[in-house]
Amino acid sequence: MRNTTSPPTEASLKALRARITKPLVLVGMMGVGKSTVGRKLAQMLEFDFFDADDEIVEAANMPITDIFDTYGEAHFRDGERRVIARLLEKPTCIIATGGGAFVEDETRAVIAQHGIAIWLDSDVETLVERVSRNNKRPLLRGGNIEHIVRTMKADREPFYKQAPIRAISDGGPHSQTVLRIIKGLDKWL
Repeated sequence: MRNTTSPPTEASLKALRARITKPLVLVGMMGVGKSTVGRKLAQMLEFDFFDADDEIVEAANMPITDIFDTYGEAHFRDGERRVIARLLEKPTCIIATGGGAFVEDETRAVIAQHGIAIWLDSDVETLVERVSRNNKRPLLRGGNIEHIVRTMKADREPFYKQAPIRAISDGGPHSQTVLRIIKGLDKWL
């Protein structure tokens, strides 16, 4: 794959950092690369990075699959909303959310009010290839992964489309996705 986006200069990054006044919140399907891209974006912008799923696991003191199995998805989503709201209180940072977070009305409203949502989008084939590497995703257990991902993506896209910035995360290097985000942020801000 060709490098289609050139890296920003330090001066342009400094100018962009000065214009970012809220946390950047990565939303999108599981497997789209929110955590990996988020870490790279945080490094480039010199911001702190938080993975909402990791924060939930720490707060609950149990794995996400156990939260789903023991208390159900509604309980998980409530905890997820509270964790994301807490993270949004931090000054400029990068937050990677779980795939279903932005679908929840209250969570989406909190993100819209206190953060800048960035939708990482990808094609179904790339998502299936990526999520197939991890058997710890509770919503993918016991079914045809491609069918579940295709259906979930179709159901969730109307919510993801509400994010003001969209960046494609394809099969190429995650660094290219980071550069697409930087370009989208610069244009939007």
